[in-house]
Amino acid sequence: MTESNDNGVTSPINDRLDITRGVMSMLDSWGLHSDEMMALLDMPGKARHFAQYRYNKPLPDSPDIMKRVEYLIRIDDALRTSYPTNPSMGKRWLRQRSHKFNKHSPLSMMMGDGEQGMIYVLSRLDCTFAWDQSGSKPC
Repeated sequence: MTESNDNGVTSPINDRLDITRGVMSMLDSWGLHSDEMMALLDMPGKARHFAQYRYNKPLPDSPDIMKRVEYLIRIDDALRTSYPTNPSMGKRWLRQRSHKFNKHSPLSMMMGDGEQGMIYVLSRLDCTFAWDQSGSKPC
């Protein structure tokens, strides 16, 4: 079974359900509340309606949401690489205020600045991402 998005691109619903379950699990492991998850994904609506994505409804097949999902997955991977012996440290790091983020937490930067905030946080965690964003090329 496939679904078509506004651009006419189809994606198997089971793949989208798997992605949704993985993203929800990742965001749960960060200790986020539904309203924080919705803000990160830039999804409108009420937090109580967000529970449907935990069970049998895939995230909307929107390029904007999928781009945010990609950034969040990369951030999670970078946190796992940064703190390989303490998986719970990433959860703490996301909420910890830092001078690197103008005395805000990475989570508040991502929620407040949207996609640009995610790019900023990811570039602080993953030097290869920052290198790619800079347009630099190897010698």
